Amino acid sequence: MSKFVSYVRVSTDRQGRSGLGLDAQRDAVARFIGAGQVLREFEEVESGANNARPVLAAALAYCRAARATLVIAKLDRLARDAHFLLGLEKAGVDFIAADMPNANKLTVGIMALVAEQEREAISARTKAALAAAKARGTKLGGLRSNSATIGNNGPQRSAAARADSANRRAADILPVIQSIQADGITSAAGIAKALNERGIPTPRGGQWQAVQVQRALKRSGQAPATGP
Repeated sequence: MSKFVSYVRVSTDRQGRSGLGLDAQRDAVARFIGAGQVLREFEEVESGANNARPVLAAALAYCRAARATLVIAKLDRLARDAHFLLGLEKAGVDFIAADMPNANKLTVGIMALVAEQEREAISARTKAALAAAKARGTKLGGLRSNSATIGNNGPQRSAAARADSANRRAADILPVIQSIQADGITSAAGIAKALNERGIPTPRGGQWQAVQVQRALKRSGQAPATGP
């Protein structure tokens, strides 16, 4: 009987607590291996952007010790995770993916190179969006205020100036949000996390929350993000 070690991963603590995605991965693994013996399951909650993957390292070590095959549910879900793919390629461990059972080390090596290029493209798009915002005179990292205008025109003008500044900031941040959405992250909470990971500040210079993402999308005339 074949021996397997299962590895499942989600990107956020919230997904880990809710089981969102994990149960589907477990079901896919169970259907695929059938009567095969699962020696142990390793579960990790970690962003694909984080190269520190201690649970994956432990799973690979366990496979080597037990001479077992690492089985994952969906290789295509992890196709942009260069660290994961390169880890599989170099680990000296047999592996199999339920959704791509014919994938081999050559396949994974090619996918890893594509993943690295995609990450570089994401970084380039983010830098280009920030550079364009800076070229338009946007002060990144905080709301611009004109104290003379506020003082001379009263509360109504002050509110209008703040609204105009917020609208400009929303327009500046929109290309970054769109690049995040293009990568498959569509929930407001997921977009907020990605913005924080990329070092993009809110209009007041703080950390993004889901509600702030929804406001930015609304101000820029875009459809709201899915989910909370």
